[in-house]
Amino acid sequence: MKADKATVSRLLKTARGQIDGILKMVEEDRYCMEISNQVMATEAILRRCNKEILKAHMKGCVQAAISSESGEEKIDELVDLIDKLTK
Repeated sequence: MKADKATVSRLLKTARGQIDGILKMVEEDRYCMEISNQVMATEAILRRCNKEILKAHMKGCVQAAISSESGEEKIDELVDLIDKLTK
């Protein structure tokens, strides 16, 4: 993985902590809107994490593949991923 591991790890650990908190909220039968807000906050952190990973992929793996004239496969991977994101 080309992304900054410290940044990715920090974001994932934060998301994990939030998920643990959400589980506790569910067990405590907390108000639905409070739970939903925490779920959305966790999703935002995961999106930021994914953005870091994808940026590093494009700047590292894709750029190297294009330089070695084998970029089409990497670009196809990105197109497939974008398709998944927009479903």
